[in-house]
Amino acid sequence: MTDSNQVAGLSSDQLLNIENHIDRRYIQPGKLPGALTLVARRGEITYVSAQGLMDVERNKPVRRDTVFRIYSMTKPITSIAMMQLYEQGRFLLDDPVHKYIPSWKNKRVYKSGVYPDFMTTPATSAMTIRDLFTHMSGLTYGFMNRTNVDAAYRELGLDGSRNLTLETLVNQLAELPLEFSPGTAWNYSVSTDVLGYLVQLLADQPFDEYLREHIFDPLDMRDTGFYVRDDQLDRFAACYQYAPGDQFELQDDPETSPFRRQGRFLSGGGGLVSTIDDYFHFAQALCQGGEFKGRRIIGRKTLEFMRSNHLPGNQDLPGLSVGAFSETPYAGSGFGLGFSVKTDVAKSQTNGSVGEYGWGGLASTNFFIDPVEELVVIFMTQLIPSSSYPIRQELRAIVNGALV
Repeated sequence: MTDSNQVAGLSSDQLLNIENHIDRRYIQPGKLPGALTLVARRGEITYVSAQGLMDVERNKPVRRDTVFRIYSMTKPITSIAMMQLYEQGRFLLDDPVHKYIPSWKNKRVYKSGVYPDFMTTPATSAMTIRDLFTHMSGLTYGFMNRTNVDAAYRELGLDGSRNLTLETLVNQLAELPLEFSPGTAWNYSVSTDVLGYLVQLLADQPFDEYLREHIFDPLDMRDTGFYVRDDQLDRFAACYQYAPGDQFELQDDPETSPFRRQGRFLSGGGGLVSTIDDYFHFAQALCQGGEFKGRRIIGRKTLEFMRSNHLPGNQDLPGLSVGAFSETPYAGSGFGLGFSVKTDVAKSQTNGSVGEYGWGGLASTNFFIDPVEELVVIFMTQLIPSSSYPIRQELRAIVNGALV
């Protein structure tokens, strides 16, 4: 079979399967309101497709410049910000967190009881900054709905509430037990929000201002921030929630969304909105070893370090995870400093390359970078939770099938 219709070593005909698949499988049956997909190789955007509606109630189609809630796709940005400070010698990865947050010095681990009457035991190890990057800190998320500790997070609004700030988050976490001793297990958590606090502390600059100055402005990410400006409202997507019977219902109306207000809580774990082109500038900088259009945000060697598997003994997530979570197919995936990292392609049961890295967000957004193939793929939609459908793995199959 020959394919003369190709750009940057990708078959244009095969890439059209993305559009056909998403339309036939998800948009026409009413499973997804709309989607926006971008594929780039060797620095060249080879495919962009906007499909369906970004706001069903107002009948507004998805546009290339639609503003999306990227939720946990904020985490890699926060991780890069923190590692910029690492490159300046501001901290070491094996530094105990209590060096910077003294109230965390004698962290304890949950044994029994419910908030506020917990029985605890002393942690067997001190939490390090690397434990925050890798989600091996012993912290958790309230939305996990798994333990009495995450129930306390929900009661205190630690996943994000109107009264929360980075300071109050850190102060309240000081009072709560860990799920396990740091470094002994993997659990998705508010760890990256704590990294955001540390960026603010170490840089002596508000977290949002730091990101603007050191990542967003250099990469020309004009539509990325912690709230939706008035001039962006017309492009801001509605967010939907999965409903039984493979339907969806409105979860967050753009006109009345909390993202319309400049909140007090600058969540490094999930607080940003962005567009597909803004996020492409960030992802392409990573794909190119840390720079985009001559502007470097991180060193090549630092990035190599970040996208290594930092789980002990080069294990993959099933060996260490205490709670199932959908942001990464676990088998054959390890975890680096802010991303999941593919360690075994066959074990992952999804086409790709060893070393592929990326992450996703609560509303089913996703990105991945394949450094072997110089490939960047970004998928944007707004459906909670991200575990509703296996779109991420299907996209990998289609895009990798387009490599010639």
